[in-house]
Amino acid sequence: MTNEQYNEAVEWLFVQAPNYQIDGQKAYKPGLENITKLCDFFGNPQEKIKCIHIGGTNGKGSSSNMLASVLQEAGYKVGLYNSPHLIDFTERIKVNGKMCEKEFVFNFIQKLKNLPEDIRPSFFEFTTIMAFEYFAQQKVDFAIIEVGLGGRLDATNIITPLVSAITNVQLDHQNILGDTIEEIAGEKAGIIKPYISIISGDDNEVVKNIIQQKAEKENAPLIDATLLKTDLKSDLKGNYQLKNIRVVLALIEELKKLNLNISEENIENGLSNVHKNTGFIGRWFEFSQNPLTICDTGHNQAGLEYVFDQLKAIDKHKHIILGFVNDKKIDDVMKLLPGNSEFYFAKPAINRGRHPKDYENLLIDAKISYKIFDSVQEAYLSAKQSSTNEEMIFIGGSNFVVGEFLEKNLEVIK
Repeated sequence: MTNEQYNEAVEWLFVQAPNYQIDGQKAYKPGLENITKLCDFFGNPQEKIKCIHIGGTNGKGSSSNMLASVLQEAGYKVGLYNSPHLIDFTERIKVNGKMCEKEFVFNFIQKLKNLPEDIRPSFFEFTTIMAFEYFAQQKVDFAIIEVGLGGRLDATNIITPLVSAITNVQLDHQNILGDTIEEIAGEKAGIIKPYISIISGDDNEVVKNIIQQKAEKENAPLIDATLLKTDLKSDLKGNYQLKNIRVVLALIEELKKLNLNISEENIENGLSNVHKNTGFIGRWFEFSQNPLTICDTGHNQAGLEYVFDQLKAIDKHKHIILGFVNDKKIDDVMKLLPGNSEFYFAKPAINRGRHPKDYENLLIDAKISYKIFDSVQEAYLSAKQSSTNEEMIFIGGSNFVVGEFLEKNLEVIK
C-alpha cells in the first residue's frame, strides 16, 4: 500500500460518509441502529474489549488522554479513541500512544466498501467500528472511548463500559443537542448505564441534579469528582486541567475497585507524561518560546472563556489568531476577547469554515485592532512578522484552526 492509496481510501471515507466537520448536521445520524448493524456485521468487536466511556462538552479529550497515560504507566496495554483528528486520520485510534497503522485503515476501508445495502453509516460510525475492531485485534487490556457528540444517541453508546464519566456540560452543538443546559445535560447523561459507576465533573447544580436523577433511575453509583482535593499537576497545561485531573482521579479510584493495580507513582508519572505517553497535543500546547506561541482547541463559549481568562493573566502584548466554523455564535465570543491584543481572523480550510468577512461587522462593533486573512497560515506568518520575542502569539477558536496550523508548522520544530 502506498501513501497515495491510503490518502485515496481516506478520501473515499469522507466522500461516502461526510464527517460532521464537512457537511454539517447531515453527517450526524442520531441513534444506535446503524452502529448496531455495523457491529453485528463485524462480529461485535466492542464486546471483546473492556471499555471506559468518557463524555462531556469540554475536557473529555484531555481526561481520556490523562487516564490512558496513567494506565500505560501501570503497565497496561491501552486503546484510545478520540475525535476529531488534528493532522492525520490515524490520530483517532491509538494503542499505547502509537497511532494505528495506515495499512490497517486502508484494509478496513476496503471491507467497508462491501457493506450490505441496508447499512449506511455516518463518518463517525465508520470510525467507531474501526476503533472497536482495531482494539479487539490488538487485544488491549482497556479501551478508553471518547464520546463523539452528545451521548444518548452517540455511536459510542453501544458499549457497556466498566465505568463512565461526564466531564462537564456547556452550551455547544445546540442545533443537535438542544438549546438549554438542561436539554444538553439530558443528552450527555444518556451514557449512564444500569449499575455502572458514573463520575461527574461539573459543579453546576442544574447539571448535577440531572446526572443524579439519571444515575438514580439506572441504579448507577454516582461519584462527584468536584469534591476531590488534589495537588497533582499534569504536563497538559491550562488552568482548566485541574477539573479534568479530578475526573481522572475519580475514574482511577473506581478502576481500583475492579482490582486494577495502579500505584500513586503510576498516577503521578502518568499525569506528568501525557504528551510523551499518548502523543496528545492541542490543549494549551506551547509551540515555541521565541516568541511564546500557544495553541488551544477550545472552541465553544465555555472553552474559549477558560482560554481567554488564562491569556489575560499573561502580561505580554498578544497577537491572537482566530477562526470559526459556521455554527458558532461569534457574537458571544466577541465579548470575551482579551485586551492589549492584535487580532488576526482567518477562514479554516474546510467547507464549514466561516470567512471573517462574513462577520466583519462584529469585529468593527467590538472596536478591536484586527486583520482578515484567507488562511490560517497567512494569519500566522503575519503575526509572526509583526511580533517581537517579548510578545506572544495565540492560535485557536476551532479544532480545525489548530489542526491546520500544526499541519503546516509542526514539522518545523521536530
